[in-house]
Amino acid sequence: MKHADRIKELLQYIEKEPNDPFNIYALALEYQNQDKEKASFYFNKLLEEHKSYLPTYYHAALLFMELNQPEKAEKTFLDGIALANTQNDAHAKKELQNAYFNFQVDGD
Repeated sequence: MKHADRIKELLQYIEKEPNDPFNIYALALEYQNQDKEKASFYFNKLLEEHKSYLPTYYHAALLFMELNQPEKAEKTFLDGIALANTQNDAHAKKELQNAYFNFQVDGD
């Protein structure tokens, strides 16, 4: 399936189920390599409207790094680590902590 077809399909899913964060997340990931501004829009939407959707934080923080938004990346990493703690998700917490550590090392 081509990128444009996946985008169209995901937009239809969002129209049918606007409150399902997975559809917005999938769309943000789909845009991540093609249109970083649109990806950023959908990641921000998730961070504002679906704060408890843990998968968002890792990919959103990496995108903010790519977009040269280090403060936003750092906040997203830290918020994600705190959320993973709250949700008792050790795997996500470890991934976020490792990525945050790399972010700190690369930023120096």
